[in-house]
Amino acid sequence: MRTRRFGLCLIALALAVGTVAATASANRYTPGAPGLGDPFFPYAGNGGYDVQSYQLKLDYDPDTDLLVGKATIVAEATQGLSSFDLDLRRFLAVSKVEVGGKKGHKMKPADFSRYDQELVIEPRPKIKDGQVFSVVVWYSGVVEPIEDPDESIEGFVPTDDGAYVVNEPQGSPGWYPANDNPRDKALFDISITVPEGRTALANGVLVSTETANGKTTWNWSHSTPMAPYLATATNGFFDLTVTTLPDGTPNYVAVDPTITSSRAVLDLIPAMQAYFVGVYGPYPPDAIGAIVDRAPNVGYALETQSKANYSNMPSESTLSHEIGHEWFGNSVSLKVWPDMWLNEGWATYSSWLWLEHAGIRTVQQSFDAQYSRSATSSFWQIPPGALPGPEVLFTTAVYQRGAMTIHALRGKLGDMAFFQFVRDWAEDNRYGNVNTADFIAASEEAYGGDLDSFFDVWLFQPGKPTSW
Repeated sequence: MRTRRFGLCLIALALAVGTVAATASANRYTPGAPGLGDPFFPYAGNGGYDVQSYQLKLDYDPDTDLLVGKATIVAEATQGLSSFDLDLRRFLAVSKVEVGGKKGHKMKPADFSRYDQELVIEPRPKIKDGQVFSVVVWYSGVVEPIEDPDESIEGFVPTDDGAYVVNEPQGSPGWYPANDNPRDKALFDISITVPEGRTALANGVLVSTETANGKTTWNWSHSTPMAPYLATATNGFFDLTVTTLPDGTPNYVAVDPTITSSRAVLDLIPAMQAYFVGVYGPYPPDAIGAIVDRAPNVGYALETQSKANYSNMPSESTLSHEIGHEWFGNSVSLKVWPDMWLNEGWATYSSWLWLEHAGIRTVQQSFDAQYSRSATSSFWQIPPGALPGPEVLFTTAVYQRGAMTIHALRGKLGDMAFFQFVRDWAEDNRYGNVNTADFIAASEEAYGGDLDSFFDVWLFQPGKPTSW
């Protein structure tokens, strides 16, 4: 009896261990989060993986606004994945999804479903924690602009002869499947096929063009990390000029031929790049330039990485602002959208620095022009470090009060320490992500003391600062 009982105990123990093992195995794989919890856009981005690269192959018909795309995404799992999400707008229909090895080997069809902007993918077999994998998505649809909380539009926006493609903060899923969060930077290869005679522009360096059957494919490659919202695929009729800067950086300048205003401002790109290299340190991306399109229904410029988009010919101030973004916003990027002042304050301050360098007005004059606003002005009621919601993400205070904060900090540090701080900030966070707390900590280290009261009045409190 004792022997039998012992045998039964062993069987029970084995069953229990097997159950625990099966449960543990099952728990190794869970769905990736459908969002990353940004305070303004909580479902932008997805959890469970880190994207390493995007390869986008696009075919766009400007007569019908039909976009046909194939996206190959290489990512590394940060957990065991039973499923994971990509962000993609519902007006783009998905026909097929495959998941497989790092280089596309052993690709297998995957089940998928849609809700809101989530494309939910169920790979088989499941993906192990730490595994590098590829996902390929075939999709198509008639593109639609994305409307932001402030009622501006973005995404793949049709124009008379093509499309103006800008994405800040949530336009990318309107034309490609993405992990649409600025914290997940990746490399990009973008190929765009358009009717022959039209030009398609994307980030980085032009690798090649191929023409056949009345269509031309423009192949671009960008070899430095980029947030998804900074991608572009603007296309249409353009006069494209390609030159090389003294440091070897290729300079792509594309102008819509219907824009008849002087193009002289674009000749300043080499000088601006050289000036900011002297102030901020090495130029971060692998190309520079400008895409000047006629897009009056959009009405703004955007710092698409390596060559900004302009909805009309930019002013000298706007051009220097967008080039300044290559360091601040594009290379040193925010972690969450409420910290937009870190992008726009630095870019605005860049334009102030350039205008002083060009002999137009001093930085102090730019500061004083803003500070002269009445204390009762609504300008002072939105603290740039404590934005109440996404509808004020692009308000004037984010740009101008952000730049004023930086200039006031310059006064606290003194010029020598300030400009060393600027270079250190750009270098220490190159291709990375930061938040306001990171900036305050770095500022206090450079200052050698506490700056709580200073940042409180400039970033967090409504009202016009009177002492700091």
